[in-house]
Amino acid sequence: MDIQELRELLQGLTSLGALTEAAVLLGCLGVSWLLCALLRRVVKIEGAVLFGRTVLDGVLFPVFALVLALVARQFLQHLIKVAVFKVAIPILMSLVLIRLAVRVLSAAFPNSAWMRAIERTLSWMAWIAVVLWITGVLPAMLEQFDSVRWKIGNAEVSLRNLVEGSLTAAVVMVLALWVSAVVEKKIIRGTGDDLSMRKMISNIVRALLLFVGLLFAMSAVGIDLTALSVLGGAVGVGLGFGLQKIAANYISGFVILAERSLRIGDMVKVDGFEGNITDIRTRYTVIRALSGREAIVPNEMMVTQRVENASLMTTETQVLISFNLQVANGTDVRALQPRLEQVLAGIPRVLRQPIPFVQLAGFVPGGMELAIRYWLSDPNNDLDRVKSDVNLALLDALIAQQVEFPMPQHIVLQAAAPGPTAA
Repeated sequence: MDIQELRELLQGLTSLGALTEAAVLLGCLGVSWLLCALLRRVVKIEGAVLFGRTVLDGVLFPVFALVLALVARQFLQHLIKVAVFKVAIPILMSLVLIRLAVRVLSAAFPNSAWMRAIERTLSWMAWIAVVLWITGVLPAMLEQFDSVRWKIGNAEVSLRNLVEGSLTAAVVMVLALWVSAVVEKKIIRGTGDDLSMRKMISNIVRALLLFVGLLFAMSAVGIDLTALSVLGGAVGVGLGFGLQKIAANYISGFVILAERSLRIGDMVKVDGFEGNITDIRTRYTVIRALSGREAIVPNEMMVTQRVENASLMTTETQVLISFNLQVANGTDVRALQPRLEQVLAGIPRVLRQPIPFVQLAGFVPGGMELAIRYWLSDPNNDLDRVKSDVNLALLDALIAQQVEFPMPQHIVLQAAAPGPTAA
């Protein structure tokens, strides 16, 4: 766009026909708002990519407005000289790209600290591109980019091809992230009791969609996909050396989810850290302790090292609590066992099934050792308080039965005093 065309655009924006265009554009925005409001009531989706918290928040509103604006421009350009829509359509296109990229990245990477910075960066880039396009600078830049060429193998590539291909690749990857996030949410919220299996399926679907999106993105940039067969050996060597640990963690994650040896909600103890598994990712497992601290454990450690799983295999919420209790010699253990089991069964949060039990575990110096075993269904609900209630109830029962605890015995050896020496 030269200076003359820019002057004609400014004159068109200040003419009477611009008022008609502005009225039609406002009508397009109003119809878009109405369509979004009606669909939002019918679909009833909150916090999605197409529908946001409000009617205007989301991708669907600028998409409807852009489509209606394109139709209105085709109709008006036969009647008047279009000026307002030359400015409005690039703005709406930028708004669509900004909303799509930001909301898809927010859905794919929730609770991310750098999403605000990415949103600002994309917004600035999109609005600068709109200004350059309206003023005619961007088409001139693309023509100059087209003149910068070089050869990659037998193919000739221009700088314009790389810029346009990179933008296309970015759009393709954003769409792949969107589809994978939607599919993952549908699978996770699906029916079925096995959350770990649904998590594994969602991870596989996400990886496949991102892989397909990456292939389309590389093709859009201009990379020959047949070259991937040549790079396959180099990638394999890189995985074997530099990416060995990362590949092992990813494979271990799928092994854990496939074998279901560890499930979301299980109480485990690994490397001295004890807590509940809150999430199993493809590379690591998140374990939350009862105190609220979280540990990110690589999946390879969960497969190759010893992991204590306190949860029962029959249900994810039942947890076995066990400890040993020492009583003095001479205690009538046969009469004490049913009394202690009755006390355990009387505590409200201790499960009746499986039945709590007390067994004679062995003998210690000065006494005998009893094994106390009972189960809980809600270990995350103040486990320390339950243990205290159990200990106090057992203490009251032992005092009532006049049971004594073994006392440590110390043997003191005293050397004899030396006798008088002979003269």
